[in-house]
Amino acid sequence: MLTTPPPTGAPAGEKPLVLVVDDEYGPRESIAFTLSSEFAVETAERAAEALAKLRAKAYHLVVLDIRMPEMDGIKALEELRKIDPYVSVIMLTGYGTLNTAQQAMVAGANQYLRKPPDILELIEAARKQAEATRVRRQQAQMNAQAHEMNAALKREIEQKEPHIWQGRASVELVHDLNNPLTVVIGYATLLVEEARIVSATDPERGKRLLSYASVVERAAEYCHHLSENWRMTSKQTTEFTQIDLVEAARDVQQVVFFSTVAIKFTGLPRALIRGSKFELMRVFQNVFKNSLEAGSDRIAVEVARAGNKVELTITDNGAGMDPDGVRRALKGGFSSKKNGTGLGLSICRHLLGAHGATLTLESNPGQGSVVRMVFPAAE
Repeated sequence: MLTTPPPTGAPAGEKPLVLVVDDEYGPRESIAFTLSSEFAVETAERAAEALAKLRAKAYHLVVLDIRMPEMDGIKALEELRKIDPYVSVIMLTGYGTLNTAQQAMVAGANQYLRKPPDILELIEAARKQAEATRVRRQQAQMNAQAHEMNAALKREIEQKEPHIWQGRASVELVHDLNNPLTVVIGYATLLVEEARIVSATDPERGKRLLSYASVVERAAEYCHHLSENWRMTSKQTTEFTQIDLVEAARDVQQVVFFSTVAIKFTGLPRALIRGSKFELMRVFQNVFKNSLEAGSDRIAVEVARAGNKVELTITDNGAGMDPDGVRRALKGGFSSKKNGTGLGLSICRHLLGAHGATLTLESNPGQGSVVRMVFPAAE
């Protein structure tokens, strides 16, 4: 499998590279000829030959027949994804059954067409999927660079100022900025791509652009607050106002985690406390990120009122931790993740303490974790 994203697109002036895989000579050459006006097309008559070609170079699109001898298209697709997770794949089936199409999509296909495909439909699908490959590779490349810069900065800080408070605070800042900055990069890329193709006569795409722009703006505002908070940390204290705790958590779900359906809210629709919305967004960002990176696909956020307290409980079904792991995670400086700083829950406890709130963590290996935060309710 590719460990780093290949180049994002064809060099200037060159056609995007397409691989057509079909054991039947006639259909294979017909598809190749159809696409040759806009793409540089190569062919393979067996899955093994196609996989060898994919190991040798990066393609923008693979057009793959489902029914082939020796290795069928579904199996070939599974092997292909181990080699290149970014390339778009259009599956061709002469049978057109729903079951076959579902198999192809589950295995990692991006689109499927009936065989023989309609010429105009094939060309349009090839354009769309080749461009999708380019965008995915560009985003993966940007994300890899961001993580590389984050790791390099962390190493430099640890080497030069391992015991100084400012060095630790800088690592905390990079830790908290990494997720929203990645979102800014991803959505900015989408904005650029949509801007290239949108027209005044296409209001639906214009509406999408406005939606993307809104998310980018909110993520950038969050990043700006974090950097300003770091710059002014020694000069002034954070100003507290009345805020809605549920709204802050929902903003993190939408802005930082792309409105993931893994996070579900139950209980009170609103819960007012006094505090800093952006500081509490840092808390939710860290807790949600820990849950998702622990393999959770269900994160339940429940908000309840008990007297003059607001209790927010986050329950996940991730890998969980043993008692020693819980103790070390709460203390800080410990992480079960390869590239983790071990500062996430330590940051949360510090920020919650400034709000007069408490944090507890319960966890069991293989059974997930429960993070409970208790806040003073606003008058």
